[in-house]
Amino acid sequence: MRVRHIWTGAGAALVLTVGLMTGCSSDTDKADACASAPNGTPVSAAPGTAGAPTSQNISTNPEIASGYRSNMTAVRTSSYAVATANPLATDAACKILNNGGTAADALITAQTVLGLVEPQASGLGGGSFMLYYDAATKSVDAYDGREIAPAGATENYLRWVSDTDRSEPKPNTRASGRSIGVPGVLRMLELAHQEHGKTGWRELFDPATSLADQGFSISPRLAGQIADSAKDLARDEAAKAYFLNPDGTGKPAGTNLANPAMAKTLSAIASEGAQAFYTGAIARDIVDAAGSASGGRTPSLITASDLAGYQPKKRSALCTGYRSHEICGMPAPSSGGIAVAATLGILENFDLAALRPDNIDHNGGKPKAEAVHIISEAERLAYADRNKYVADTDFIPLPGNSPQTLLNKDYLKQRSSLINPGHSMGTAQPGDFGPVPVGVGPQPPEHGTSHISVVDKYGNAASMTTTVESAFGSFHLVDGLVLNNQLTDFSADPLGTDGAPVANRVQPNKRPRSSMSPTLVFDRAADGARGDLTQVVGSPGGSVIIQYVLKSLIGVLDWGLDPQQAVSGVDFGAANTPETGIGGEHPAINASDNGDHDPLVLRLRELGHKVSVAPQTSGLSALQRDGTSGWIGGADPRREGAVLGDTH
Repeated sequence: MRVRHIWTGAGAALVLTVGLMTGCSSDTDKADACASAPNGTPVSAAPGTAGAPTSQNISTNPEIASGYRSNMTAVRTSSYAVATANPLATDAACKILNNGGTAADALITAQTVLGLVEPQASGLGGGSFMLYYDAATKSVDAYDGREIAPAGATENYLRWVSDTDRSEPKPNTRASGRSIGVPGVLRMLELAHQEHGKTGWRELFDPATSLADQGFSISPRLAGQIADSAKDLARDEAAKAYFLNPDGTGKPAGTNLANPAMAKTLSAIASEGAQAFYTGAIARDIVDAAGSASGGRTPSLITASDLAGYQPKKRSALCTGYRSHEICGMPAPSSGGIAVAATLGILENFDLAALRPDNIDHNGGKPKAEAVHIISEAERLAYADRNKYVADTDFIPLPGNSPQTLLNKDYLKQRSSLINPGHSMGTAQPGDFGPVPVGVGPQPPEHGTSHISVVDKYGNAASMTTTVESAFGSFHLVDGLVLNNQLTDFSADPLGTDGAPVANRVQPNKRPRSSMSPTLVFDRAADGARGDLTQVVGSPGGSVIIQYVLKSLIGVLDWGLDPQQAVSGVDFGAANTPETGIGGEHPAINASDNGDHDPLVLRLRELGHKVSVAPQTSGLSALQRDGTSGWIGGADPRREGAVLGDTH
């Protein structure tokens, strides 16, 4: 595989090309076992749109923006395909598939490599949600590997140090030990492997272990994020030594970065299973690092018992109809499945097919203002319900004790009638389900993640979104792994503005709400029966994940775009605020002067939208069925992702 990165210096544009040739195959593999046609041409972003990684408003852009690869084309494969956020991870996972592994096997290899080459986004120190389709049984399972609050946490755990010291955790909540949740992704992956794996557990760790030993070249995106986070990384001695130069500056792109501590950790897990992480020396190191007060940090209350007792959960996938399709998403504690399904249920009452983008090209064309308006308004309504009602249902029940209350067709039709074609509602009100024991408060920001989409030659498929929360999580590095700051996804204030308890407040052993939206799409027969799997979709991006996934689904299902056009298209949408985002990094958007010269932006402002053209940081991947066994894949041009599989 040939991977070329060009970094033209501070303040200059990033030119990123991933030319994927035939390098996946070894001497004993077929020459085209894991290959694709070159799928991108470099583009230098205009100032003010995208370019060199720059710090963004973390509430809407969890990671740095890092350019746009223009004119990417879809990758076609014969029987299996994988897309991840980094070409090294994609290549390693593709080899597992080529050697007979299942989608569950490929996920483990992809995750372990991503934790090394993209540590700002995900890793074994974090958590994950995953949907898995078993082709033999035609069943969909939802795997919950979300982090949990320690048993010693109180509802004010994130607000102040203690009941007697009501000051904020030091140096701040995120960088303190209080933000660290008990990691869940590894036990979740082990459960999925036990149920769906084919390749031996140990073998799946070999690529990441070798790469950690030998080192890898720091990519421009990682280098930019290290530079942006250098001050915070310097607070942790292990992170400082690993990511920074002696003078405190970030190690630059092109530096070979080896991680012998991670190699040792991965070797132990490969030999002993997930138990090596959750008990014994690694667990003690995690407890010690999280509980350290060095540098004046407020320590975590995570104990060895919290780690040893962590268990992933299998939940019922949330599957709903949309036109002639069945959309399966993640149930609570992720809000992604509910919010995506609710938005689509509202949009089903509109003729979106009549509002296809203009000038459709490899980059997806330019969306019509009317389409952006309707879709954004539907999202506002869905976010309003999500913000009030959705949390960890093991602690806080949904209205009617079922997601179907929020997804009832008659209810969503009524919600759709609230959309004014001529003017934005600005901020939507949640639906009224009578007296409920939860209040509404400020919504905590959600941050960075990564995503893996994979289908194997047996017809199995997985969509997995994985995260350490913000870039580099809590800035704690232990045994080569970044520890998450996932607990900041809870509402720090346990009471809402109306004085009622907030559903997403901190409680011991509770899982914080998420917006991760791994999604599987199926054909649906007239009688409602599930047909063939047709799409695997997902994205990183914090609370904006919901909007990114919706944009991709609508692009394929309503507008007839191929997966690459759908993920490459302009990012747009709204949470439940007056602001509507239009990704200014896209070449179809004129982001100069705050978008004052762009017809789409101007029309949306006429419709009452407060438009932001800040660069957006989606990392979508989408795989679509092509015929009986083949696949068409697309990777987001805003990150370093790549699609690989067996070529035709």
